[in-house]
Amino acid sequence: MKAKSLLSGRVAIVSGAAHGIGAAEARGVCAAGGQVVVGDILDEEAIALVAALNREFEGMPARFIHLDVRKAEQWAAAVVLAEEEFGRLTSLVNNAGVPARSKIDDATEEEWTRTIDVDLKGCWMGMRAAIPAIRRTGLGGSIVNTSSHYGMVASGKAATYHTAKGAVTAMTRAAAAEYARENIRINSVHPGLTDTTRIASLPPPWRQSLLDQVPLGRIASPDEVAEGVVFLLSDLSSYMTGAQLVIDGGLTAV
Repeated sequence: MKAKSLLSGRVAIVSGAAHGIGAAEARGVCAAGGQVVVGDILDEEAIALVAALNREFEGMPARFIHLDVRKAEQWAAAVVLAEEEFGRLTSLVNNAGVPARSKIDDATEEEWTRTIDVDLKGCWMGMRAAIPAIRRTGLGGSIVNTSSHYGMVASGKAATYHTAKGAVTAMTRAAAAEYARENIRINSVHPGLTDTTRIASLPPPWRQSLLDQVPLGRIASPDEVAEGVVFLLSDLSSYMTGAQLVIDGGLTAV
């Protein structure tokens, strides 16, 4: 099977897709022959991405929608857009997330609420909105939830973020068990240090200290994470559900 046809006939919503890993995932869906609804709160960046995708790939395969993953009505609108523009919804990539670096005793309630609402509740709301639509196809489908290597191991800091991403991992397993009989596969992806604006904004010594922990000795590109997500969306992973795909350069292996 050629890579450009891996997702032929598939229609995905990707949240947090304006830039970074989400943008690479949206491009990956199109490159594999699928169609994508690009959702983000960064309207200008997301609109520019959609325009670029529609220039790059045949068939105008991308659409934009403003999507705050904490808002049920915006998730509902994204599902409607996918079905109206592309005929169905088969896939979901819950990518949107926010960082949090505080410890338990210095985290604010506002930081805790925002991180849990975006990273965890937003993921749940995406699945809640998408699963009935995927069910309507009668063909099953695939959902990928973005956790993190921090969803599997602790760092001695960033407890709020660890909590949110660890809960995403557990929720993914639970959802996979709930919907496996309907052939709706639900897996999680666990990126490590990845070349995004978030990582680039870190002070150089901090960034280097993180890089020094990676056995492969380099930072991942967003495309390397996106390739794993396309794999999970495709039939190449047809016997995988409830799994954790770790893309971290060996960080959690040591």
